[in-house]
Amino acid sequence: MSIANPYLMFLGDAPDQLAAKTADGVAKWRPDWCLGQLRLEGCQADIGLPDMSLEEAAEAGVKTLIVGVANQGGFLPDNWVSSLDKALDLGMDIASGLHMRLTELPGIAEKAERLGRSLYDARHPTRDFATGKGRPRTGKRLLTVGTDVSVGKMFTSLSIEKEMKARGMKVDFRATGQTGIFIAGDGVSVDAVVADFISGASEWLSPDNGDDHWDIVEGQGSLFHAAYAGVTLGLLHGSQPDAIVLCHEPTRPHMRGTPDIPMPDLQAVIDANIAAGRLTNPNIRCIGVSVNTSALSDEAANKLLQEIESRLGLPSVDAFRHGAARLVDALG
Repeated sequence: MSIANPYLMFLGDAPDQLAAKTADGVAKWRPDWCLGQLRLEGCQADIGLPDMSLEEAAEAGVKTLIVGVANQGGFLPDNWVSSLDKALDLGMDIASGLHMRLTELPGIAEKAERLGRSLYDARHPTRDFATGKGRPRTGKRLLTVGTDVSVGKMFTSLSIEKEMKARGMKVDFRATGQTGIFIAGDGVSVDAVVADFISGASEWLSPDNGDDHWDIVEGQGSLFHAAYAGVTLGLLHGSQPDAIVLCHEPTRPHMRGTPDIPMPDLQAVIDANIAAGRLTNPNIRCIGVSVNTSALSDEAANKLLQEIESRLGLPSVDAFRHGAARLVDALG
């Protein structure tokens, strides 16, 4: 899917800031694409964009209304439907990253077709994929991998892309989740791809390219997470990365959502990803570590990064907090 910008970020009646994390991520990384936010009565989230009505957004040239809220169960509440309906009337496409499809809302699909508007269910791929073939491809690829889920793989990937672009390098961020898709404007939400085709989808997402071109592939899950290791392995085999960056959140006592599984050793995670990645790229290497230090003070963050770097012998940074220059330098 390829989603047209500029965007109006729909926050609905989000009960807190965390519920609007998708919209917040897009606003942080693509501020030039986001013209405003639409909040319904009772909304407790604010991503710092100008509040706009649908009419004001249409007048400003908004092309897509992005449903930027993640709620429990991934459903589209009834009290949101009138806003989505009016957005179609005013000439906007609609995109959502929720599990419930826009096309499941009564009358929305029919109206969109009648008016020539597009509906994007970013979590649900709109095409079929072949199985992975493992054929070597031209171009270069970097994949972010994690000790756990939700440790900063997307933010690290985007930080690396930002640094590469600042240096004039040829680079594309390849989105593999719904928030990343809204940020990139296209991509594949691989957690909704049937397991046999994840590696094939990853091959399609990062095709042959110039020898000096980098694809920065957004990682998902973790090889050490009982629920999500499968999607990680499919991405690893399909993207055939020349380089990986390990992402880590240091304050967790156990893997997220699985209290019986402790957090793994960093070197063990690197070794496992390298071993698995050699199936499709024998030359894969880990070039650095990106640690999400948002819960730490500057002093504590710097101390931890120095300790990890000394232990692993790899550049260790908070790519979002401090920038990704040292990671890009490590690519050689």
